[in-house]
Amino acid sequence: MPTDTTIGDAIALPASGVKPGQVLAIVCAGIALANLDLFIVNVALPDIARDFGGASLDDLSWVLNGYAIVYAALLVFFGRLAERYRRNLGFLLGVAIFTAASAACAAASDVWMLVAFRLTQAAGAALMTPSSLGLLLASFPPEQRGGAVRTWTAIGGLAAAFGPVVGGVLVAMSWRWVFIVNVPIGLAALLIGWRKLPEIPGHDIPRPDAWGAVLVTAGVGALTFGLVKANDWGWNSTGVAVSLAAAVVLLATFVVHCLKAGNPLVDPALFRLRNFTGAALVMAPFSITFGAMLLSLVLWEQGTWGWSAFATGLAIAPGPLLVPVTAMLVAGRLIQRFGAASVIVLGLVFFGGGCAWWALAVKLEPNLVAAMGGIALTGIGVGLTMPTVMGTAAASLPPSSFATGSGVVNMIRQTGMAIGVAGLVALVGAAGAASERLAAFQAAWWLMAAVAAVGLIPTLLIGPKR
Repeated sequence: MPTDTTIGDAIALPASGVKPGQVLAIVCAGIALANLDLFIVNVALPDIARDFGGASLDDLSWVLNGYAIVYAALLVFFGRLAERYRRNLGFLLGVAIFTAASAACAAASDVWMLVAFRLTQAAGAALMTPSSLGLLLASFPPEQRGGAVRTWTAIGGLAAAFGPVVGGVLVAMSWRWVFIVNVPIGLAALLIGWRKLPEIPGHDIPRPDAWGAVLVTAGVGALTFGLVKANDWGWNSTGVAVSLAAAVVLLATFVVHCLKAGNPLVDPALFRLRNFTGAALVMAPFSITFGAMLLSLVLWEQGTWGWSAFATGLAIAPGPLLVPVTAMLVAGRLIQRFGAASVIVLGLVFFGGGCAWWALAVKLEPNLVAAMGGIALTGIGVGLTMPTVMGTAAASLPPSSFATGSGVVNMIRQTGMAIGVAGLVALVGAAGAASERLAAFQAAWWLMAAVAAVGLIPTLLIGPKR
């Protein structure tokens, strides 16, 4: 059972000459794939809609949400599997699945075929992510794990920084290239990883809880479906009511199951760690706003201002570019001086301030200053918040729970993003006239700022600087 005193030393690397820094460099290819894909796909959505005969926003949202829901649900399940077996093999298998699914996405002939291949992509990412973190955390000594995770997250942010611009360039040729670009990166990661990754052995732990994974997948899927369909069917419709009620029942059953099962998908003992609990509870509202924010910019700048995918990518790029800069050059120093909780608070203030900026500054006429001001503030906010939350959670985990614990936090992150996307669709999807769209987006940005502020409360659980 995890406790704050069970954090042991790093698992010794085999005598292969592989250094922790080399492991970090290799596994960062996995997070680069996932983050590059996230930003590129957002920018490509309008072109995908046109190519598939004007697919509705409700249908298109499943290109993002289907991925997020499956990724979230399988993260912990595959994280538990990764703890049983050699982590280098789990990582390589995840990269292989993700790469093959990316090629299949590029060949999709309709929106639902694309969604199906995106689900396969999500399964690969769900195996790749906890395996990569398991390799990373097992390769570094305890005092360096927080910094290693911050670097891992920051590299993902650097990849994300190129995502909007690369996506804009690729979409100019065809939206299919946004998936093809993953193939050479994945193949390179497979080749180098097969030759260089150390053999990190697994732990003798029970098989993961498949029933728990089914419950949480169905519950989050029902919740997302109800939110997305609210515009079409109406909030008072029977379909939406049944979907939301089913979500409550399924998610409540999942919680009860985790509390009573002998081998639950999510071990309740993890939440006896104050720092882990605080980090997880911050991640939930932050991720809701993050997912909604990303999609809102693409929909507004391309749909209302009429910007091209390339122009939108250029306008969004400074935000993710500031993430690794802030994380690597600023966050670590602030954590050493003021503690993780203070840095997370500062990050949430910047992020919420960026959302408020858009609510106040964005008008119907295109305005680059209005767009750039908000993206700069949110980029700094993400750079301070996300790596610090991930590092705080990871540093509180015992070695036997590295992959599972990081999977829980990432599950919360992806679930929050799916809810954020679905909530944004519910808020702005029905707006028709330009004035209605402006009012709807302004309300959405104010709501994002408010939800980000909710994340300030659980920072009280995170202990002072140690």
